[in-house]
Amino acid sequence: MLPVVDDGLADSLHRVVFLLGEVMRQRANPRGDLSYRQLRLLGMLEDIQPVTQHELAVALSVSDPAISRALRLLAAAGLVRIRTDPDHARRRLVSLTETGSKAFHDSERSLDGQLRDALLRAGFPYERYLADTARLAEFIDAVRD
Repeated sequence: MLPVVDDGLADSLHRVVFLLGEVMRQRANPRGDLSYRQLRLLGMLEDIQPVTQHELAVALSVSDPAISRALRLLAAAGLVRIRTDPDHARRRLVSLTETGSKAFHDSERSLDGQLRDALLRAGFPYERYLADTARLAEFIDAVRD
């Protein structure tokens, strides 16, 4: 039998999702010039590299031309490296540079702090949120088993 969900908790979690969206839209990343989409692309490269531009487009659910435009800007900034695939001259392989990896990780730390600050400014009980989130994760694990 499933326990009854506390309406207050549900409302609080809804506020968290809303605030997270606001933080993502207003984020002030350390480089100051990277959008959320660019950071998402860098994060994907952190997981899968080297990768073709097409595979990257598929993984991020965007068009090949959109990836090409985004990569051109990131390559000019020294965040990614694009080279011809030695096994196929028409394919281009993309990998993250050390600078790109640092920009991605710095933005991740920045997001954690921004989320916490936004929640506290909104009067959200941050410590309770952390405890409730852990309880929710335990509940989901228990229901799944």
